[in-house]
Amino acid sequence: MTTFHPARLRTTLAAAALAGLLAAPAFAADGPHPVEKRAFNLPPSAELNYSIQAKQSGLDVKGQGLVKWTNGKTSYSVSTETRAMLLGKILETSSEGAVDAYGLAPDRFVEKRLRRDPSTTTFNREQNKITFTQSADSFPLQGGEQDRTNITWQLVAVARANAAKMTPGSEWKFFVAGPRDAEQWSFKVVGREKISTPQGQTEAVHIFRAPPPDDQGQKLDIWLAPKMEWYPVRLKFTDPDGDYIEQTLDSVKKTN
Repeated sequence: MTTFHPARLRTTLAAAALAGLLAAPAFAADGPHPVEKRAFNLPPSAELNYSIQAKQSGLDVKGQGLVKWTNGKTSYSVSTETRAMLLGKILETSSEGAVDAYGLAPDRFVEKRLRRDPSTTTFNREQNKITFTQSADSFPLQGGEQDRTNITWQLVAVARANAAKMTPGSEWKFFVAGPRDAEQWSFKVVGREKISTPQGQTEAVHIFRAPPPDDQGQKLDIWLAPKMEWYPVRLKFTDPDGDYIEQTLDSVKKTN
């Protein structure tokens, strides 16, 4: 006999929604994507632990996030795990590849969501195209393309090398691939703010990614801390209906 637990069911549904929010679909692509080389400076390898606070369908959800970033000088890897209370792991992602003149050059991006098969996005350097296991779409590889897991670290690397240019209103564009398609993302610098974390208060550069004016897609706020190697100390994903997930850095350990 199966025992019905309403509280657990509500938590399960909220956690499933949380995984969906963290892996939300891309905005619609619009025309060919630009190619741009920028100076970059990869941060030291590190393991970063985050606390998660979220609201999904009116329910409060708490959890933990782990990010492992590896700077191999000529190669890189980054993996993430998101865990929700009572349910454990609800989302895993990984990105690995080389480092070239544009910065991070992913070879493969994998995403595994709660109760779903993993999806793989391949950056085929021989055929110069991006392909997906979740769709028949493909996009040309022109240089500088990123994926949804490594884009934060490409942004960190660019910010470290262009600190003087990270001024309010400055805009930074990247072409980003997800599990089934790819599109241009535009980041704008909001300004510098004080952020409180278990590490203490630190100054962070607030960077914002919004959907196009005619698109009601997900918003993303990122706070990078210059005095902490420009590691992301806070991230917030917000849906049009007000649902959100906020990740705040609990601890960081350099691994090289």
